[in-house]
Amino acid sequence: MTINPKLSVITVVYNNVKDIERTMLSVLNQTYTNIEYIVIDGASNDGTVEVIHKYKDRIAKLISAQDQGIYDAMNKGLALATGDYVLFMNSGDEIYALDTVADVFSSAPSGDIYYGETEMYDENWNSLGQRRHTAPEHFDWHSFKFGMNVSHQAIYIKRSLTVPYDLHYKYSSDIDWILKAAKKSSNIVNTHLYVAKYLVGGISKKKHLASLKERFKILSKYYGLIPNLLNHIFIALNLIQYFIRHRRTND
Repeated sequence: MTINPKLSVITVVYNNVKDIERTMLSVLNQTYTNIEYIVIDGASNDGTVEVIHKYKDRIAKLISAQDQGIYDAMNKGLALATGDYVLFMNSGDEIYALDTVADVFSSAPSGDIYYGETEMYDENWNSLGQRRHTAPEHFDWHSFKFGMNVSHQAIYIKRSLTVPYDLHYKYSSDIDWILKAAKKSSNIVNTHLYVAKYLVGGISKKKHLASLKERFKILSKYYGLIPNLLNHIFIALNLIQYFIRHRRTND
């Protein structure tokens, strides 16, 4: 059992001067002290680097250089990490509250993975409430059959269980990365906490169709083509019901 485990928090950013400071402060101001903060900037030219440098004395490792996309940048951060656990909190998102990391690690000893709920926010940082896919009571590698119900920002993974992101995937490699770790995990802890704030409209939303195709390919690899097709019919029916209920609520 690891007492006071070291957490590597990795933030990837490119040209997001509007949001980077908010993300960084949500990490740097945590009450939990054993945090290694790693920032990977993709050679931003909009003032982002200047904001990052305001806090350079509190950043463990900083890279500002061109990369081959978000997952290449995330791999750079993962390669630099030395913590017992890793958490990706990319620019625009936030750790939920200043005592969140402390609460996560106090929820149970020595989990392979810790996870929780995510609250969504719009571009003006107004809350949109909980994600449509709520976190399951029990999570394992089968849990993404009907959708990604644990956000990338809301999952703390033991670093020894992680591998580099597969760069063959451009939009949904985080799903593949989480599932690979979950398959090797025997102690996955539901913190029953809100642990992250998520800024909607990332790359997977901007390239929505390409992202869905890639996600289908990944899930077929893990669950099989025919089961995945059947699961997606179930997803589509649930989505239709969700929008019908949502529209009635708004009327």
